[in-house]
Amino acid sequence: MASITLGGNPINTSGELPKVGSKAPQFELVNTDLGSTSLAEFAGSKLVLNIFPSVGTGVCAASVRQFNSKASALVNTKVLCISRDLPFAQKSFCGAEGLENVISLSDFKSGSFGKDYGLEILDGPFAGLLSRVVIILDENGIIKYTQQVPEIADEPNYEKAIAAL
Repeated sequence: MASITLGGNPINTSGELPKVGSKAPQFELVNTDLGSTSLAEFAGSKLVLNIFPSVGTGVCAASVRQFNSKASALVNTKVLCISRDLPFAQKSFCGAEGLENVISLSDFKSGSFGKDYGLEILDGPFAGLLSRVVIILDENGIIKYTQQVPEIADEPNYEKAIAAL
């Protein structure tokens, strides 16, 4: 269990992030067309997993915008923006913002992604949502970098994440 903060108040996650050097756990998430998308579908591409509580908050929206901006310059890399938001909200946000370089995916149906990756928030006002995390995977699905952002109101370290690619 990781201990993080929300507004300086301690909250806990469901576990620890997968270890750098390990194979990323498989997942199945819902895309903005309400179809199913799995990790296996991205085999052969580097991945940035930008994980956050809700695209409806300022910091979460900022991270999607930042990674969208950076994604256009990345070779053989896809940016997956993952939350428990409904796919409708994700699609609406990206459409309104003109964000075309990221792929929005939702863990709203089962919450298994948050549990399997150890980043579901267990207590406090965001209980049940995903904590702010960045995970970088290589072309073979091996984890190269992780960051559990210690204060949910803070943005991730974009430079370190991109450098890990």
